Amino acid sequence: MILHLVRHPRPRVEAGICYGQLDLAAENVEAAACALRPRLPSGLPVWSSPLQRCRHLAEALHPSPRLDARLAEINFGDWEGRPWDAIPRQQIDAWASDVAHFVPPGGESPFMLQQRALDFVAGLDVPEAVLVTHAGVIRVLLAHWRNLSPERWSELVFDYGSLTTVELAR
Repeated sequence: MILHLVRHPRPRVEAGICYGQLDLAAENVEAAACALRPRLPSGLPVWSSPLQRCRHLAEALHPSPRLDARLAEINFGDWEGRPWDAIPRQQIDAWASDVAHFVPPGGESPFMLQQRALDFVAGLDVPEAVLVTHAGVIRVLLAHWRNLSPERWSELVFDYGSLTTVELAR
């Protein structure tokens, strides 16, 4: 199976705000779609996170993308919408000491995100598809497929509006 993993354009949010599943609009959606269209094979099915920063790009790429909540960004729970520097230092330190399994209050861990994203991919029954999603989702999927330890997950960086294509053995 070939997957074209697309990260949404830059969200409209102040710098320094934690915004995992906060539903934000994106900047320059049509410009991102114009840049991506020639790089994507035509006629492929498109799945998207339901968050508008992804959904709007998916709608610009395909007349009827399918939405799936398993493609949404990590849920930061009580941290959502707060400035990163207002989150208690001991919680940030706890996350840094257990990157894969720390759960922010009311949220989910990166490992939980990885499990739901892998569950989505396992259910796909197509030879090739486009997934419009978030950096966190792309990161945990590629980390799994590349057998990276959690300490190395932060090495995987994806620009806004970027395209990463992977071929998976079935």
